[in-house]
Amino acid sequence: MNAPVVLSSTYIGTDEPSPDHLLYARYGTETWVPLEEAIGQLEGSAERALVFGSGMAAISAALTLVPAGGVLVMPRHSYNTSLVAARAYAEQRGVSLIEVDIADTDAVVAVLDAAESPTLWIESPTNPMLEVADIRALAAAAHARGGRVIVDNTFATPLAQRPLALGADVVVHSVTKYLAGHSDLVMGAVVADDPQLWQALKSHRDVHGAIAGPWEAWLALRGIRTLALRVERSQQTALELATRLEAHPAVAEVRHPGLASHPQHELARAQMTGFGSIITVRPHGGAEAAAAVARSVRLWVPGTSLGGVESLIERRRRLPSEPTTVPDDLLRLSVGIEHVDDLADDLFAALEAAVRGH
Repeated sequence: MNAPVVLSSTYIGTDEPSPDHLLYARYGTETWVPLEEAIGQLEGSAERALVFGSGMAAISAALTLVPAGGVLVMPRHSYNTSLVAARAYAEQRGVSLIEVDIADTDAVVAVLDAAESPTLWIESPTNPMLEVADIRALAAAAHARGGRVIVDNTFATPLAQRPLALGADVVVHSVTKYLAGHSDLVMGAVVADDPQLWQALKSHRDVHGAIAGPWEAWLALRGIRTLALRVERSQQTALELATRLEAHPAVAEVRHPGLASHPQHELARAQMTGFGSIITVRPHGGAEAAAAVARSVRLWVPGTSLGGVESLIERRRRLPSEPTTVPDDLLRLSVGIEHVDDLADDLFAALEAAVRGH
């Protein structure tokens, strides 16, 4: 029932190797294959995924698909380290990096129309602002200009959104998050349906060596076995929590794609099969109140990650690399699989205490 963990860096060679002959563990191992097949199939790809040593290793590999001197169009509210990597890559390779409001479809299409063979990078929903992009429309616009589309699908997971079916060329994941789901490993993955793109990404991994370890691959495959159960539970809880938060007097603003008040709620309904498990909350009282909430919770865990079985809370602007357009009082909540009433009781008590104190 379980794929084996093969702890070998070296394979016995032959002068006439078969196409599937393993040479050296940086190029491939038995332990990666079932995980890569599972992720590829979840994303609806004819090719298996390629796993990397971290989500940022996967993102960095995908960025190499942007040619020197090219144009990269990217959400201004992308994951902050993705933006750091993109800015560094753009400077090194003479790439024109254009940061956009990815939810403003007309504005993004205008940027793409003005470029030659642009690479469009999409996060949807974005991290942490939860903006929803019209992936199909934007992919069509990029392709019309001879461009390429890469989608970070970490927040939605392939159970709530399949970017390849919406026109994307490449999908990236931080496997660390929902796919593995237990906060016990760091890993990334890239999915490309086109064999030439797949080979280019694999060649990058072969040469640059940002590979995943066999234990991590085994743990990630174990995590995927409960992905549907975890995502179903956490999404259901997140929507219920968001609904309760919206009515709470201590809350100034709550955002979740499943709420009718979300600016792109109808697009999310049409494009996604689930609304995800992330909520953002801005309490009355500003940044000090938000920080107090994160300090005061008992069941929620203050931490910089998401997608695990435990619920996490974080004031995002405490991170120096977070874009300044993210409000300094914004709390990002990653909803886990605990009982909704327990999560609500703990969070509301912290909110009420923080607002009273400010």
